[in-house]
Amino acid sequence: MAHAQKLRHCTARVLFCIILIAVSEAVSGQIRYSIPEEMQKGSSVGNIAKDLGLDVEQLSDRALRIVSRGRTQYFALNFKSGHLYVTERIDREEICGGMEMCLLNCEVIVEDKMNLFPVEVEITDINDNAPSFQSEELDLKISETTAPGSRFSVRQAEDPDMGLNSIQSYQLSSNRHFLLDVETRSDGIKYAELVLEKSLDREEQAVHNLILTATDGGDPVRSGTAQIRVIVLDSNDNAPVFSQPVYKVSVWENVPEGSTVVTVKATDLDEGVNKEVKYSFQKITDKASKKLQLDSNTGDVTIVGNLDFEEAALYEIEVQAHDGGGLFDRSKIVIVVSDVNDNAPEIALRSLISSIPEDSPPGTVIALLNVQDLDSAENGEVTCSITSNLPFQLKKPFDNYYSLVTDRALDREQVAAYNITVTATDNGTPPLSTATTIPLWILDTNDNTPFFDKTSYTAYITENNPRGASVFSLKANDPDWGENARVTYSIIEGDRSEVPLSSSISINSETGALYALSSFDYEQFREIRFQVQAQDGGSSPLSSNVSVTLFILDQNDNSPHILHPSFPTDGSTGVELAPRSSEPGYLVTKVVAVDADSGQNAWLSYQLLKATEPGLFCVGLHSGEIRTARYFVDKDVLKQSLVVLVKDNGQPPLSSTVTVTVVVADSIPDILSDLSSLSAPVDPQSSLTLYLVIAVASVSCLFFTFIIVLLALRLRRWRNSQLFDSSSVTFSGVPVSQFVGLDGVRSFLHSYSHEVSLTADSRKSQFNFPKSNYANTVTSDQTCEIKDPILVTEELNISNGDQTSVQVS
Repeated sequence: MAHAQKLRHCTARVLFCIILIAVSEAVSGQIRYSIPEEMQKGSSVGNIAKDLGLDVEQLSDRALRIVSRGRTQYFALNFKSGHLYVTERIDREEICGGMEMCLLNCEVIVEDKMNLFPVEVEITDINDNAPSFQSEELDLKISETTAPGSRFSVRQAEDPDMGLNSIQSYQLSSNRHFLLDVETRSDGIKYAELVLEKSLDREEQAVHNLILTATDGGDPVRSGTAQIRVIVLDSNDNAPVFSQPVYKVSVWENVPEGSTVVTVKATDLDEGVNKEVKYSFQKITDKASKKLQLDSNTGDVTIVGNLDFEEAALYEIEVQAHDGGGLFDRSKIVIVVSDVNDNAPEIALRSLISSIPEDSPPGTVIALLNVQDLDSAENGEVTCSITSNLPFQLKKPFDNYYSLVTDRALDREQVAAYNITVTATDNGTPPLSTATTIPLWILDTNDNTPFFDKTSYTAYITENNPRGASVFSLKANDPDWGENARVTYSIIEGDRSEVPLSSSISINSETGALYALSSFDYEQFREIRFQVQAQDGGSSPLSSNVSVTLFILDQNDNSPHILHPSFPTDGSTGVELAPRSSEPGYLVTKVVAVDADSGQNAWLSYQLLKATEPGLFCVGLHSGEIRTARYFVDKDVLKQSLVVLVKDNGQPPLSSTVTVTVVVADSIPDILSDLSSLSAPVDPQSSLTLYLVIAVASVSCLFFTFIIVLLALRLRRWRNSQLFDSSSVTFSGVPVSQFVGLDGVRSFLHSYSHEVSLTADSRKSQFNFPKSNYANTVTSDQTCEIKDPILVTEELNISNGDQTSVQVS
């Protein structure tokens, strides 16, 4: 009674310990819980969020994950409460079998911090299994000559529970001949034997029916019964004897079915039926009974199922040999299953980041992998590796865990994506391996400046271009991606000061095409220098500049401009003087013209378009010099009108014309007499011009009269009265610009040394006769004032050596 009460107290304490959930952290950093088996689904294991120091409100299936080993997921996380709860039925006996410590392992992965926390859940046993016998009926044959005190083995009951919940006692039903002796083996397992207390008498009772009860120590107490039928036989005084007490053999797990692993042998010294020995398994687990078979006649143990080292590495079986008289002997068979490398490593991705920025620092964690091999020893030792030329490496932060991290800087422009193959290889012979590929995208960062193909660009455009015309197109490349590679263009500066650059050149910000905003004129400026900036669209934009020079190409858009002879601005007509005695080739004048264009557009050619006397004058093709082509004859008119065409070499050519009036005269009187005929044409629409012409003519007549009188007086004083008649008036060394207008006469009179100056825009003109060194010159300066706007500035050289200077203002 006291023993039963003590047993109940112990049972209560054990049950109390089972119900309590003990939470502790191991030295290795693991979190450990303890729960009883057979808890209902949804039962709480522990507040794992609190134990890890995590905020429950921030939990999600992306921030925290529970990963269990094996095929069955026994636990899950309640993200609202932070509790770890049971999701599947937990049977300790099914999971751990006869192991004293039953642990379920899982890992808690914190995704955002890439942290891993191993969790161990200890499954404690409850009394959920009643003791049971392999067979509920047992026939035991005992000879009637068996002496009292003889022992008889009975089949043992089995209880998969552990500790107090396993078999604690056996009880035998009340009878007169047998007692039950319960013994405990060295491994703590209790077994029962029948002890013959009183001799049997077959004649008195041939069969004895006994009830054997096995009881465990759980609360409530569970029990199982078996019926033992004792058949009294005739005497058999020799029991079978096994050749060895323990048969131990090692086999490879890949041994084929039907192979004999061991043969047991027992001998019996009796004869006849009592000598015939039969073999049977006395104690064998259900798992072993599916793998092994015993031949009752030969004692051969053969393989009937595939042995798997990972499922069971050791089989212990009790075998019994009994003769026909009911005597028996027992032995033990120990089969050690040796591992072969028949399992390839398994790789499980616990956490993965599919993309990282290219500026991620070395050591950035990309993936967390769990590697397992169900084999043992060297066959279960696994090494992970990746290709050596990749910028990644594997680190081993925990047992069977590898983290894939970057080991150097990444560059998306060189490699935009990686397929990282992780290979797990065991150390077996031959080695087995498993590979998994992890895709990784490299995200772009704005780390590349846009660049042009050239350091500077040169563009050309013909002047007089239409507004909005396309000038040139620039292209900058940026090896980045997306917005970081979107390049925009702008003009940032220029050295042209005549016109603001913004009103001359524009650029398409998207395409880099340059457009002319105005029509350019080569004669105003010949080139435009500016810079174009290319800027990308990154959050911190990068840019580069390039120099552009736009050359304006000339177009033949300017006609030749005649500089000489030039038309007076007051409406008078210019004339050139040519002596009548001129020889052929005499230079009369030179037409000077320029062209604002350049190159061949400015190459000028001259030709005589129209003349009063054809053949009298010729014009130099490239010099523009007007020369006499023959001698003058009497029939040649005094006033020659020449129309000279000046043409450039452009396409199409442009031209200008000028009319040159040449007066043919040998002496000043001839010039003065015919000067009235050289008046400028009167504009009928301008009365002022008419009045001016009349005034000039009148004044000119008075002037010429005065000159004639003056000359007559001087000639009278000369000794040689025929000097004037004998001297010839010659024209030599006529300058190119011998130009005389209606308002003035410019001529070279080589027979005189007088200087005549007439000033336009003045109502007074005066003649100054300086004092001569000769005795026959005028002795005093004489001044004659005239109201005539005539300009004549020439030197008159007289061949007799006398010099007289005449200045008219």
